[in-house]
Amino acid sequence: MTTRGKIVIGALLAVLLYFGINKLVASGRFFKPAETQSVLLSSIELPAATGGARTNLAVPLAPLPGTAPAEKGTALTWEVMAWNSQMAAMLANGGPRTTQGSALAANGLDVQINRQDDVAKMQADLVKNALDLQSNPQAPGLVVSIMGDGLPAFSAVQAQLAKAGTGLAVIPYSVGKSFGEDKLMGPKTWLDNPKAALGKTIACYLRDGDQNIALKWCADNGLKVNPDETTYDPQAVNFMAAADFLAAAEKYIVGKPESRAQVINGRNTGTRVDVVADAVATWTPGDVNIAKQKGGLVNIVSTKDYSNQMPNIMVTTKRWYDAHPQQVLGLMTALAVAGDQVKSHPEALSRAADISAQVYGDQDKPGAYWLKYYKGTSEADQTGEVVELGGSKAFNFSDNLALFGLDNGGTNIYAAVYKTFGDVQKKLYPKELPSYVPLDAMLDLGPLRKLQAQYQGKAVAPAETPKFAADDEISRRVSQRVWDIEFNTGQSTFTPAAQRQLSQLFDDLVVAGRLKVAVHGYTDNVGAPAQNLRLSETRAQAVAQWLAQQSASAFPAGRVQVYAHGAAEPVAPNATEAGRAQNRRVEIVLGN
Repeated sequence: MTTRGKIVIGALLAVLLYFGINKLVASGRFFKPAETQSVLLSSIELPAATGGARTNLAVPLAPLPGTAPAEKGTALTWEVMAWNSQMAAMLANGGPRTTQGSALAANGLDVQINRQDDVAKMQADLVKNALDLQSNPQAPGLVVSIMGDGLPAFSAVQAQLAKAGTGLAVIPYSVGKSFGEDKLMGPKTWLDNPKAALGKTIACYLRDGDQNIALKWCADNGLKVNPDETTYDPQAVNFMAAADFLAAAEKYIVGKPESRAQVINGRNTGTRVDVVADAVATWTPGDVNIAKQKGGLVNIVSTKDYSNQMPNIMVTTKRWYDAHPQQVLGLMTALAVAGDQVKSHPEALSRAADISAQVYGDQDKPGAYWLKYYKGTSEADQTGEVVELGGSKAFNFSDNLALFGLDNGGTNIYAAVYKTFGDVQKKLYPKELPSYVPLDAMLDLGPLRKLQAQYQGKAVAPAETPKFAADDEISRRVSQRVWDIEFNTGQSTFTPAAQRQLSQLFDDLVVAGRLKVAVHGYTDNVGAPAQNLRLSETRAQAVAQWLAQQSASAFPAGRVQVYAHGAAEPVAPNATEAGRAQNRRVEIVLGN
């Protein structure tokens, strides 16, 4: 018998020497091989969602930017990946270079946007720009856009920047986020049986955002991962290194095998096996290429589920950031204006897509292509299987307040994302990443607070947050795992040891902000059945209430649901104390 109580809740990259980066990139390796012992990660949970589809047509349509170059203002280069989260940036600039009538021109900036899919090259370019600015303070600055969950890995370049007398600075504003576009694509059998992924290999750009999606899914489902991409562990999920997100898709499409040494329990068995890419972590156009050229993979999990994992984060050098406070504020203001337009008006979004096509430079992918996959779509692949492709969101000013926790005492969602994935990569690669740069050493929210003061009383499109119906059960399960949350004997109060697990659970659930959370409580068989049923419910409710007390914005009404099972469904024999301890548990199920 089950009682349900409904609760209202509110790359890794090592430090790369500048002149050696191209060689490292060509080799596809950025670190020494990791230890071959596979790792069972703690669950990786993500923050509650922000940002969403266009809304609030009360924001009037502004004149679209012209096409003639503005050719005035503070010069700035902006390197971006081919990523649809940047629609607001495209409209704000008016073209690959700032145009007359654009929001960036109006705010005194002359920006050249260049495509750069190579994270290592972005790092190298930041180091070079720091040196250029050191010798010539009037030289153009450089901003790069990266996946927000990849910033802990990216921060490894801090040591090289320190040699140039500066460090990393995060622009306190995000232009958008991935909302389905970045995904883990795998065999359909993985949906119902995640353990089918054990012994399989995922191709991806290692130690960055897309691999993080796969790592989180493995952690949420209790699957061991092999951190060494040069070996094969039949009892873990393995990875195959790719030079970038498109090359990852190509690894699956081509199907070329790699010879690996087999390891079991961290020991080399002395045998070699051929492995191929069974699955891929990638984003558009990688997912589209897989569907159209080969097929056979479906969407296992994506940033539509882990909806706060991947905001677009802009990074520059402290040297440029500190010397240009007005330009930083102007950049943020222009992006806020453009974000409202892209979210509110199809005309503005369509123009942004056309500019994206110019910036990304793929001759066979016009603006209509980028527009289609910005919105996200479902299409039949080569095998006839319908798969979800694409999906991103533009942010405006309100979304940024929600992201950085300035919306009436909300949660700093990005801080939770940063710590979550920094800790994961540090655990997997302790030799390569013994530590990562603290976020508050790079991020100053002062400019966003200034913008917040300027926006007082102005009409803007509101931030969009997910709505959860309290009566809706989880119909599609994304993950399920047991959390080792200790309670005092016979009570629903937490032991001191439980606080660490609760804090990690909180960060994890903040990242997965669009998913419903089901908290299932269980007891051992000691005591009367009715009493155990009540105890399991009060313990599950205690977890839900603790989450609500930490952040009403991250856990809105209806997101967390409570289920009580008493002594039912034991996972171990109740005949021993060790077995009874295993049965006194809390299971967290994520889904929608």
